[in-house]
Amino acid sequence: MTLADPPARLSVRLRTATRSDHDAAQGSGFLDRLASGDLPRAAYADLATQHWFIYEALEQAAEAMAGDPVAGPFVFPELTRLPALADDLAVLTGRGPQHGEHAPLPATEEYRARLRAVAGQPWGFIAHHYTRYLGDLSGGQYLGPAIAKAYGLDGAGHRFFVFDGVSPPAFRTRYRELLDQLQFSPADEERFLAEVSEAYRLNIAVLTQLKERWA
Repeated sequence: MTLADPPARLSVRLRTATRSDHDAAQGSGFLDRLASGDLPRAAYADLATQHWFIYEALEQAAEAMAGDPVAGPFVFPELTRLPALADDLAVLTGRGPQHGEHAPLPATEEYRARLRAVAGQPWGFIAHHYTRYLGDLSGGQYLGPAIAKAYGLDGAGHRFFVFDGVSPPAFRTRYRELLDQLQFSPADEERFLAEVSEAYRLNIAVLTQLKERWA
């Protein structure tokens, strides 16, 4: 008699299930054009503005979920991005995010609405938290220096990409360990995996609208 193979760890299932979503986000084209300096500096300010509106909703959810026994361990104050985004926008536009020249795109509004709809549930909050912050600590660590070089930014203006006191490789490992410790019900695990794909879709939609605006 052969024992059944143990189920794959959640972090492994997650990476397998969302590999195509991740590749689609990386292939949007807008970020590549920013990294090469092929767009005006205002296009980067536009990205920072859209990020500010998205992270405002996500980090409001983080405050609400900090005491949750399931989601709470994923709330890391050192990941908070809103102050850095506000500082970046002050440098890039001379104004705060609520008073800059760019309003939330329709895709950004949809993204915020989805966050507000699902981030009160542990599976929804962790899905969006993972998609945003693990992306920032992965590809964002290459994108940030490229943008800084392309637009002549020396610290100020691209602090969104800088996580003081955080080692991205070590943090990613720790984060995946937390994922593997989750004890979701089978239904909530499926909701979580589906919501990560939805978070990627929403992000791609924002990047697509930015690409169209700055074509």
